[in-house]
Amino acid sequence: MSESIRILSRSELPAEGEAREAVCGNRVLCIAQVNGEIHAVDNACPHRGGPLGQGIVENGTVVCPWHAWAFDLKTGAAAHSPLARVAVYPVRVEGDDVLVQLG
Repeated sequence: MSESIRILSRSELPAEGEAREAVCGNRVLCIAQVNGEIHAVDNACPHRGGPLGQGIVENGTVVCPWHAWAFDLKTGAAAHSPLARVAVYPVRVEGDDVLVQLG
């Protein structure tokens, strides 16, 4: 089992229904909050590398701001094709720390 890494504090979480970018080691993740649940996925859209953390959250998906590809925040699957996807990482909160498991 891989180690959990602190990515931000509770106060730095995006507002409900929003996304933001968070640096985690040598990666950038997209962090989103939907119905009180925190999600972490790869920040780079597989289409053209668009920054998902700068996109919008809509119906449980994050929508890339460059070309509107939408990805399910729970599964990472693209809305238009199950073959296109982004990696999803487990998130947990301990005290004031938001932790992600990358491995």
